[in-house]
Amino acid sequence: MNNIVDTKTDYFNDVLENRATVIVPDEGEQLLLKDIEFTLKVTSEMSNDQLGVYKITLNPMAIGAKLHYHRFMDETFIVDKGELTIQVGEQVFKAGKGAIVYVPRFTPHGFQNDTEEKVELTLLFNPSQKREGFFRGLQETLSEEPIDPKKYLKLYNKYDSFPVDTSNMIPKRD
Repeated sequence: MNNIVDTKTDYFNDVLENRATVIVPDEGEQLLLKDIEFTLKVTSEMSNDQLGVYKITLNPMAIGAKLHYHRFMDETFIVDKGELTIQVGEQVFKAGKGAIVYVPRFTPHGFQNDTEEKVELTLLFNPSQKREGFFRGLQETLSEEPIDPKKYLKLYNKYDSFPVDTSNMIPKRD
């Protein structure tokens, strides 16, 4: 008996499918740290690792990240509310509502809130490199007292983040 299955592959026409996701403002997994709130909007799983979209709220005087860079992904910051302080290389910018800061891979950058008001931003990673794991690990690592620098660096490196200065990588004010 011959078990050959005759399958016809159409090389000339697109196969359309509806895989869209609509995420309303209050939807998404929320991760809370002491001074920062992350809401996972478009995840690596949803986008096949192509795009990550996250809402970030920085409380007054909160540090999002010290100077670091990525090897395999680009990062885009869109300021939705407040004034974000962002360092790119040696330059420091004050980015107000509506500002967009595009940070390609291998560009050292860090960001923080230097004001007494909350800062809200949309953060995009392309490709996303399973960034949600980073945020979940960050929640765990930064909740520990004291913060273990070796564990923090291991998490950073696993998710394509490389501190410029490992002696000043923990996001806290000196």
